[in-house]
This record gives sequence, structure tokens and C-alpha cells, in this order.
Amino acid sequence: MTAAYWIARVDVTDAEPYAQYAERLDAVIARFGGRFLVRAGRSETVEGGSRSRQVVIEFPSWQAAQDCYHSADYAPLITLRQTCSDVDLVIVEGTPQPGTR
Repeated sequence: MTAAYWIARVDVTDAEPYAQYAERLDAVIARFGGRFLVRAGRSETVEGGSRSRQVVIEFPSWQAAQDCYHSADYAPLITLRQTCSDVDLVIVEGTPQPGTR
């Protein structure tokens, strides 16, 4: 099975509600087998545009990544996030590892 990723670029516009969003997000991501690979660490934009925070979340499969985003658990967090940040978010399927299908 090939992993899939949420890749988000984020500008936080209101820190307090965004902190609530981030705290609640952990449980939702875990429920779908996801794990954070990148969560707003140091970054450098070397080409093109960017935002102040970069986030990469790995899921065990494309379906898990889709199911998480479209879940009833995540829906209220989308609404909360939209009140306190500007986000570009894509879901992308990873490349199969050698020796797997």
C-alpha cells in the first residue's frame, strides 16, 4: 500500500483559535492512521511563493487521507481553521517503495 500525504502551507491570522485547531487536530489525524512528518519547523522558500508555516502529514493510504479530510470528525475543524488562517492544502499520493506495488 502506498502512503498519501496532506501538504499544507499556512498563514495563521489569529493564534489563539489556531492553537485550539491544532490541539484538536492531533486526535483526528491519529484516528485515520496519520502522523506528522513536518509541523511548522524551520523552512526556506528557494523558489516561488510560500506561507509562514509548512505541514506534512503522512497517512497509510490514499483512502485514509481522503477519509480523514472528508470525515465528520474533521468538518468542524475545517470551519474553525478557516476563521483563523489562510491555507493551501493538497492531498498527494506517495511513490511506491522499491519492491512494493
